[in-house]
Amino acid sequence: MTDEKTFRELSQKIDELSVRIEKLNLSEYLEVLRNPKRLLYINFIGGIARGFGTAIGFTLLGAFVIYLLQRMVVLRLPIIGTFIADIIKIVQKQLSIR
Repeated sequence: MTDEKTFRELSQKIDELSVRIEKLNLSEYLEVLRNPKRLLYINFIGGIARGFGTAIGFTLLGAFVIYLLQRMVVLRLPIIGTFIADIIKIVQKQLSIR
């Protein structure tokens, strides 16, 4: 009886392990690791995508910050307004040089 129970438990554990390995896509991962050219290609494309996303995100964030600074100048806040106005003048001067 105990041998049969142990066999069923082991069989169940093996089935669970098999399902988990399938969910991990382990075979595809090992295939990628065995092919260094494909691994380099995938990492290269991923790096380009991350770099492009970072550049776009930083551009949008910078534009939003400049927009907020311009709105603050319009509000004419006493101390902050002149400081922000100076920053905007510097940025516009740099943009006109290019």
